[in-house]
Amino acid sequence: MKTTTTWSTRTITKQAATGSLIGLALGDALGFPTEFNDVPQILSKCGPWREMELPRPAIVTDDTQMTLALGRGIRTAMDHGLLTAAGLTGPVRDEFVAWNRSPENNRAPGRTCMVACEQIETGIRGGRPWQEASQIGSKGCGANMRVAPIGLVPGLSEEQRAGAAQLQSALTHGHPTALAASDLTARAVFLLAQGAEPLGLVGQLRSYAYENRSRYYERWLGNLWTYSHDPTPGAFIARGWDECLRVLERLVTALRAANPETDPCLATGDGWIAEEALATALLCFLLFPEEPVLALRRAACTKGDSDSIACLTGAFAGAHLGAGAWPKEWSERIEYRSDLMSLGALWDA
Repeated sequence: MKTTTTWSTRTITKQAATGSLIGLALGDALGFPTEFNDVPQILSKCGPWREMELPRPAIVTDDTQMTLALGRGIRTAMDHGLLTAAGLTGPVRDEFVAWNRSPENNRAPGRTCMVACEQIETGIRGGRPWQEASQIGSKGCGANMRVAPIGLVPGLSEEQRAGAAQLQSALTHGHPTALAASDLTARAVFLLAQGAEPLGLVGQLRSYAYENRSRYYERWLGNLWTYSHDPTPGAFIARGWDECLRVLERLVTALRAANPETDPCLATGDGWIAEEALATALLCFLLFPEEPVLALRRAACTKGDSDSIACLTGAFAGAHLGAGAWPKEWSERIEYRSDLMSLGALWDA
């Protein structure tokens, strides 16, 4: 007898949101013990990088904590309708302040985030605009390490996705490169979740950067640009896109002569700043696009900001391959697993 396969049984949902969020946290936990170490120190402590194991317990850093804070803020905003700047700003500010005051905020958080969150809280009490709290001179990776949820939320327009990515960065890191790198990071997560092939990803990101080079999202950023020394909003944002384009050029060069045994930071930077965290994480992912655990291990065994590099690598790999990418024994014991799974299930649905 001939059997009929229905659409529901033929369709395999890869659960990109769940895979990306779990991957982000796994990379964070794997890189946490190796941050601030050079590669020889890491090899001495952890053994061969291709055999690195997830620590016990699998504790994450502020990277995952702030990702969850942003995710909860987005969920709250969208419970009240379409995603807008006005709807997103309040919930995300509240989540960032709550994270800053939490006793669990004890994972060596970045100074920019701490200072900005303190000023956000002061500004809320005083009724001042959020732009006054933004650290306009900081392009640390603290903004794009947490932006993955915006690439995973279904149904957003390109302007909503880009505007929200840049706004969440600007709440703490107001430098135009932090804004552009956050936008690009969210874009990469979105493209991979939608099924883009890794081979063409960098080309798509470069095209996107060129197309948006002088586009300032005033509806999302307001007068943020006036806190800088730039003469126009277009000049302000172009500065950030130009720095991102330069590091993407370095990434293209690195991929042409890629050697997995060489520390990726030597090619695209140590990852302490936003554009380098993006590029080095992409390099780690693209070295092993179908071997996500190896990609995480390579990212964690780097001389730079290893937890942030590895968390972004995990976000890319999980968006590409889905929830099934990760060893069950790892994913079942990652810290904040239930929170990550809850957000992932919401957006995968």
